[in-house]
Amino acid sequence: MSGRVLCISTIPFRFHSISKLPSYPSSNSRLWFCGNPNVIGMEEQGFLQASEAVVADTDLLKKKLEAMRLSGLQKLQVIADFDATLTRYWIDGRRGQTSHGLLKQGNPDYDDKREELYKYYHPLEYSPTISIEEKTKLMEEWWGKSHSLLIEGGLTFDAIKQSVASATIAFREGVVELFELLEERDVPVLIFSAGLADIIEEVLRQKLHRSFKNIRIVSNRMVFDDNGCLVSFKGKTIHSLNKNEHALDMAAPLHDQLGDVNGATNDSASVRKRTNVLLLGDHIGDLGMSDGLNYDTRISVGFLNDNIENSLDSYRNAFDIVYLNDASMLGVVKLVHQLFPVGGI
Repeated sequence: MSGRVLCISTIPFRFHSISKLPSYPSSNSRLWFCGNPNVIGMEEQGFLQASEAVVADTDLLKKKLEAMRLSGLQKLQVIADFDATLTRYWIDGRRGQTSHGLLKQGNPDYDDKREELYKYYHPLEYSPTISIEEKTKLMEEWWGKSHSLLIEGGLTFDAIKQSVASATIAFREGVVELFELLEERDVPVLIFSAGLADIIEEVLRQKLHRSFKNIRIVSNRMVFDDNGCLVSFKGKTIHSLNKNEHALDMAAPLHDQLGDVNGATNDSASVRKRTNVLLLGDHIGDLGMSDGLNYDTRISVGFLNDNIENSLDSYRNAFDIVYLNDASMLGVVKLVHQLFPVGGI
């Protein structure tokens, strides 16, 4: 019997107090293990002690940590979702905006129409009772209708800039440190998002004020005419449940958008040769982001930001590590440091 199966049978004991957890950022640190916590030595646990964390299968995680460490840094790549993964779920006590949700296209009627779509489809996206197959169909409907409204409503690139400037959106604590650490060590980062690439790039410009030469963005990309008006979208629609590396050709080097003349350090071919993946997401569908990559080892980190009581069971069985309550990214920074310490690479 595997560690995971044993873990399932211990839920009532291990997580009997989970219903008392707040669904907003908490200053209390808690750490739950299913199985033997000593399997992962105390020197390894720093990345789990930064925030509330759950590990369902300590034996499997230990094996993955050892495999990644033995393969070396040159085999590592990071694949990350954007909204509510790199960005915070809660900001000053209210829900942070997504790269789709922050957009105001300068036409209140169309903004209202997209808000109505959000109110209808968003609860369905996170419903624990709807199958992945049915959710996928619903997400295709939602994205298709939203994109049509953006074109029909006459979205401009200037409206995007203004929307980001006034948006309630911020990166998690530790994201800049993670980007800097990975750039320092020439580890490629693929940001996969069901949002809008043009908006994500603008958020990076305005909030971080710098570029990272190792980052590529895979997201829905807009096409503007000479007057800066949206006329279409490029390629296949990427929604929350179909993000994967088959869409790698849609990835645009971030340095091209931000004027970095140094050039990307990793093209598609070299990225595909990096067969160890550190995957970051806030949705079980984010696990599909690595589907197109023939990886050897993958450590998946899930951020369970809200609805913890109802979703913890599925998240802890899907991800290797789950951080709760809109945790910082500092645990992931410590994980990379512990996998590949300076001088030990």
